[in-house]
Amino acid sequence: MDSFEAPRYRLLIVGLAPGLHGANRTGRVFTGDSSGTMLFRCLHRAGLTNQATATALKDGLVLHRVRMTNAVKCLPPGNKPTSGELRNCNPFLRAELAALQHPHWIVTLGHLAHAATLMALGVAQRAAPFAHGAKHHVDRYTVLSSYHCSRLNVNTGRLTEAMLQAIIDTAASAIR
Repeated sequence: MDSFEAPRYRLLIVGLAPGLHGANRTGRVFTGDSSGTMLFRCLHRAGLTNQATATALKDGLVLHRVRMTNAVKCLPPGNKPTSGELRNCNPFLRAELAALQHPHWIVTLGHLAHAATLMALGVAQRAAPFAHGAKHHVDRYTVLSSYHCSRLNVNTGRLTEAMLQAIIDTAASAIR
């Protein structure tokens, strides 16, 4: 599963893995599944996309200053990647981080995406622990963490649209 990006991106959004009915089916990160529904609305309100929906590979969606990727590039069984899958895919994430334009902002969606990002940056988990809304400065990067916008987190109220919008707005303001 390839990433989805704007030229000269300044913000990298890191999710966990392609969803069975989303990216694995459509060929584009966070497209066509419930996880992307709220995310694309928030990105659009922040001026980081040209439209608030992403339904298919050729739906006209354009990102502005953003790249979207996953820590794991293939659909893991049960949507739970193994530590081996995270390690095997980490060089791809490391390359995506290296290509970020200044300023270097990363939004991690969920604990595993956060952990994979820190692994790619060569930083121990204890140096930058995951918490929703936590902001860590790691070398030249600012890592901003959010709960994942999964259906489970949204339906249980663990993550609200307002909470995710605050994260996206913070990153959008920093990369303008």
